[in-house]
Amino acid sequence: MTAYQTLNPTTGKVEKTFSTHTDAEKARFLDVAQETYRSDWRRRSIAERCAVVSRAAAILRRDLDRHAGLITTEMGKLFTEARGEVEFTAQILEYYAREAEKFLAPQKLAVDSGKAVLLSQPLGIIYCIEPWNYPYYQLARVAAPNLVAGNVVIAKHAPNVPQCAEAFAALFPEAGGPQGIYTNVFLSNDQSAELIADSRVRGVALTGSERAGRAVAAQAGAALKKDTMELGGSDAFIVLEDADLDRALGCAVRGRMSNNGQVCTAAKRMIVHESVADTFIARLKEKVEAFRPGDPMAPESTHGPMSSEKQLDLTLSQIGEAVKGGATLVTGGERIRRDGFFMTAAILTGVTKDNPVYYQEIFGPVATVYRVGSEREAIDLANDSPYGLGGTVFTKDADRGYRIAEEIETGMVSVNANMAGSPALPFGGVKNSGYGRELSSLGIEEFLNKKLIRVA
Repeated sequence: MTAYQTLNPTTGKVEKTFSTHTDAEKARFLDVAQETYRSDWRRRSIAERCAVVSRAAAILRRDLDRHAGLITTEMGKLFTEARGEVEFTAQILEYYAREAEKFLAPQKLAVDSGKAVLLSQPLGIIYCIEPWNYPYYQLARVAAPNLVAGNVVIAKHAPNVPQCAEAFAALFPEAGGPQGIYTNVFLSNDQSAELIADSRVRGVALTGSERAGRAVAAQAGAALKKDTMELGGSDAFIVLEDADLDRALGCAVRGRMSNNGQVCTAAKRMIVHESVADTFIARLKEKVEAFRPGDPMAPESTHGPMSSEKQLDLTLSQIGEAVKGGATLVTGGERIRRDGFFMTAAILTGVTKDNPVYYQEIFGPVATVYRVGSEREAIDLANDSPYGLGGTVFTKDADRGYRIAEEIETGMVSVNANMAGSPALPFGGVKNSGYGRELSSLGIEEFLNKKLIRVA
């Protein structure tokens, strides 16, 4: 049975436990969501739906510190970073409330006679399964576009952030939305599969691991329904010989170590030209060793704990596996002896293609640095990955950076800056990083009926 509980990673102690919903409760949630969709929500004007979502954003901002505190308590994010996540979540809700009329407007198509119109209509219940690393932001990426479009949402959040899950769900009734437009569920994996199979669920969105993606995509495919998958990444961070090293190093630290490295688009593979590699590694080591891990609520802390003991143990075991396979541990990579799930940030070098972790995603504060002798070698190494989510290129020649970005096999690439989130920019990847897009106008397109009406 899936255990939904608040296990504070700063103390290692369980603070609150939640019961998994029963099959009868699951059936009731489905009934209410379907009835609300059919008889109410889809029939409201776009402006009415947007007003509810906009008010939800205002409530988030009103109680920003309370919501940020839940994130810090449940998964260990620095309170300052948690506040930023809540603010960004409000921006996503506001963005779709502001842009929905434009995104959903009927499109007139050119025809020889009569008229043809393409309508954007909702599908029904959209089921999303979300991870713990951004407990509010991940939910908003699915909820905001689908609610303004007239769909309703049922969400199964990660078992270690149940209070965040309930708090996000509470936004919409307080904002004046009807019961059933957004429903939080605590389900086992078997119950989740049953929900996916239900004919009333018309779309499935997952952010999670490859293992979860394979299982959920198979279930959705068997039920003949649309799904989107965001399955993580092992992003390349290319630093060429002409890069601004000060800028690149600052972005490397933020891009790899924020949220304690537990980010899908983190700069996990730093691919550095050999002419600047020694300087880059030495300065990166200096910056990493200056970190001050501690209580994530304390302003002096630069990093909090890992989200769970399981995540801590996995990260440490991957470091050990890499060293056993011939890599060099430049610094860090040890559990800190104190309550909670803390570790020292690490740097690995010399991870060769025969190393067991070469093709793995390390979801923690571990920078792996590779040396290359040319631009071509950097591109080939960047593409030598089963993942294809994001990537970064640093060079003083912006045209060169753009040209290299075109060759990197990912859904997103940034030149001379970290991947910066914006509600207006699409998010998603290729290869084992999944398919489909969230955010921007593309995010609202995923679960719509693009209906053609032709009048002769």
